[in-house]
Amino acid sequence: MESDHSVTIRGSSWYDHAAQRGGGPVSFLQNFYRMSYPDAMRTLLGGDGGKAYPAARNLEPEPAKAFALPERNSDMRRVYAYLIQQRHIDKDVITHFAKARLLYEDAKHHNCVFVGTDENGVPRHAHLRSTNSYGAAFRINVEGSDPRYSFHHVGRDGHLFVFEAPIDMLSYISLHPDRWQEHSYVAACGTSLLPVQQMAGMMQERIERLYLCLDNDDAGCKACERMAEAAEPWGAEIVRLLPERKDWNDDLVVQAEEQEEVQAPCQQLCGM
Repeated sequence: MESDHSVTIRGSSWYDHAAQRGGGPVSFLQNFYRMSYPDAMRTLLGGDGGKAYPAARNLEPEPAKAFALPERNSDMRRVYAYLIQQRHIDKDVITHFAKARLLYEDAKHHNCVFVGTDENGVPRHAHLRSTNSYGAAFRINVEGSDPRYSFHHVGRDGHLFVFEAPIDMLSYISLHPDRWQEHSYVAACGTSLLPVQQMAGMMQERIERLYLCLDNDDAGCKACERMAEAAEPWGAEIVRLLPERKDWNDDLVVQAEEQEEVQAPCQQLCGM
């Protein structure tokens, strides 16, 4: 579905990873809010109906904004409720990353904040995901994030699992919990190879087996081909793991719903 696309916004530009297209503010409103060109212009101009403004002269480029984590909320009730009730992610998995201070709820908008750290444990990247259950999904990397250090877990063996989104990574772990902490995982927050290359240097063991677990769609398959080609010199065994549906969270949600359907009649009988 188009609403499931992962969209990265940097400054005034956007890029849809699944559709492999992007643009500026006007095309963003046209694509995601179904506005006509005149309506998009009126919205961006604050309802001025196309009023002309004098062009700025000798405009200096703004310096890059320093990375800073969003302020933490006093609790994680909305994040836990969203990830468990809507996404069916295992509570113990959520708690593991929360205790490691790699997952929390931001104070201003109550988004999920997925934190990526460097070799010294210093936060360098943050990916925000809205917890609302209506409308289009809001996903964005915090300005100033270093794309090399996206949300990840470094294990003890030479197995690395690569995902597009943090929720897919947590979903896969929920589906395959057996000794999961021994392996390494990274959510690229898109389809960039940079986080995968960085993990190759951060893992305690060299990569022996690289599991490409990107989405089961055209964009995901093409990204896997690019990653496999780039990783070939590493000498690792490369394995493509496909979710049965579009992504790993879709698989997890369906499994959870099927289990609930099976348990419901048993609970009714027990209550008789």
